[in-house]
Amino acid sequence: MHVSFASILILMTAAVFAVWLFKRVNLPPILAYLVCGIFAGPHMLAVIDNPEEIHFFAELGIVFLLFSLGLEFSLPKVLAMRHLVFGIGLGQMLFTTLVFMGLAILVGFDAKASLIIGGMVALSSTAIVIKQMSEKGSLNTTRAQMVVSILLFQDLAVVPLLILVPLLSSDTQSSMWIAITMALLKGTIVVALLLSVGKWLLPRVFNEVARTRTDELFVLTTILVALIAAGITYSFGLSMALGAFLAGMMLSESQYRHQLEADIRPFRDILMGLFFITVGMRFEMQILVSQFHWILVGLITILVLKTLIVRACAWLYRCDKTDAWAAGLKLCQMGEFSFVLAALAVNHDVISAAHGSVLLAIGVLSMAVTPWLVDNGLLFAKKIVGEPQVTPDPLDEDVYQPNMTDHVLIFGYGRVGQSVSRLLTIEKIPYLVVDADAVRVNESRGAGQPVFFGDVSQKDILRAVGIDSAKLVLITFDEHQKALNVIKTLAELRPGLPIVVRTRKDYHLEELYAAGATQVVPEILEGSLMLVSQILHLSGIPMSRILKRVRSERKDHYRHMHGFFPGETTEITYGTKDKLEFMHAIVLSREAFAVGKSITQLNLLQKRITLQGLRRNNLEISDPDPDEPLKPNDVLVISGKPRRVERTERFLLEGH
Repeated sequence: MHVSFASILILMTAAVFAVWLFKRVNLPPILAYLVCGIFAGPHMLAVIDNPEEIHFFAELGIVFLLFSLGLEFSLPKVLAMRHLVFGIGLGQMLFTTLVFMGLAILVGFDAKASLIIGGMVALSSTAIVIKQMSEKGSLNTTRAQMVVSILLFQDLAVVPLLILVPLLSSDTQSSMWIAITMALLKGTIVVALLLSVGKWLLPRVFNEVARTRTDELFVLTTILVALIAAGITYSFGLSMALGAFLAGMMLSESQYRHQLEADIRPFRDILMGLFFITVGMRFEMQILVSQFHWILVGLITILVLKTLIVRACAWLYRCDKTDAWAAGLKLCQMGEFSFVLAALAVNHDVISAAHGSVLLAIGVLSMAVTPWLVDNGLLFAKKIVGEPQVTPDPLDEDVYQPNMTDHVLIFGYGRVGQSVSRLLTIEKIPYLVVDADAVRVNESRGAGQPVFFGDVSQKDILRAVGIDSAKLVLITFDEHQKALNVIKTLAELRPGLPIVVRTRKDYHLEELYAAGATQVVPEILEGSLMLVSQILHLSGIPMSRILKRVRSERKDHYRHMHGFFPGETTEITYGTKDKLEFMHAIVLSREAFAVGKSITQLNLLQKRITLQGLRRNNLEISDPDPDEPLKPNDVLVISGKPRRVERTERFLLEGH
């Protein structure tokens, strides 16, 4: 590698400035990286003459991204989505390839080049789409599942496409089919190998690493696992991203999932930025100027036709039409692997360098408009189908139920917010929660909690969750300035609305009262209990009942206040890991060991685990019969120390 230290320093400085500038004008960092690459590339300032010298490290960003994605989608979830992956995903890939292959033949390309062009256009950007949806906290919606299913099949389809390009440069047809057959065979072997290793070996490895209580070892092990999995698939001639995804998926059921994601995130984000910089470096401004009319026609054609094809495939599977249009708008761009295919096709003379540059320009421009399409896809989809726009939907999902009135709004779903929500559930008081932690939102929604992603300092968010009909607001997050801003915004939208604020430091009390808070409550468990008493009182519960509830909680050692759903902002260190209590929702499959056995037979107390609740048929059973047998698809919500929760989950599912 011949990249100098000065070049790297200039590139990093440019990236920092570009990201800062784009964030100041509310544009996504991905566009900043693309622009930085365009200006730093060999066709403009030539900070780095040959982008291929750093492209390998940039590709590691895709590896870590897919590893993180695997942590979000466990094997049972993927199997449950198989009709989407091999239904809509297969249909989208096949029809898009054939349609654009036909168009390429019509404009004068030969059959081999047309096939590769069709495959390139059929791919979408996993990096941009997943990153944007993750930041919006919308990965748990039905349309997101459709999008992810299509992207997963596209990642699988990259494998035969990468094998096919070199074969198309030769004239022998028999060797091509033999190579494809061997690739499928190798793919089956490597997937089975990784799934086996992930199920039986990786949990034991991370258990042993966790016992060392060394942060550096945990980080190193996480990176090593992702790279080994990527290396195994790469050595078999498959995509590195596929191996990383499988490794992450195998670890998704582990209680170390949040720590793994937190460890990998800094490396992932930095390398992803480097990847998009290298993409921008491939962009040739002179090609854009000289072929602008063809590039514009190609861009519009790709955006429109890919959206229509996704909509058509979803129609065949009778999916919701709004979700189908929204998914199509999110996936209408070209993907990062399209550039890999383009470079490979140019190297093997399947397509010319000039045509490759035009395709690259179209791909970069399609990526540039993708963040905007992802953010506004649902809005456009509703307009297309004629669905009435009662109010903007800033949370990208139906968070507010118009028939809900006199409900409590909880802003922040950390330990305090979760403690309050449990007691509100016991008293059958309706509530909605808004939290800015996407991981925590997905985890708690999986357990059936009415928690939604959003920034409560925005007026659109407050209106979406029904601020006009709410009974009171509870602010639990420990960000003093943000709390003051939210209180002032609430006073503008709904003067006189009771506002209860939890704060960590008591010297903020007077300032919060002056801003308009109705009640300010201190923290820790007793503080949380007093906070609940205020909520119950303002909700109309008789004082005698409140005092009885407080005495009951104290007598039970604050039973309903122990345990919390961890999120990406949860502070976990090896010194506190065994002192914290996590909550976790466990879905019992038909083959689960606990099915057919009663809670008494399972003897969870002996494992020092508390059963917080049971959900059956989407209904919560707060006080389940301990002698009633558990049924398939029951959801047990348990709490305890992380290692005990992990051991108990394995016991309930496998009986070990």
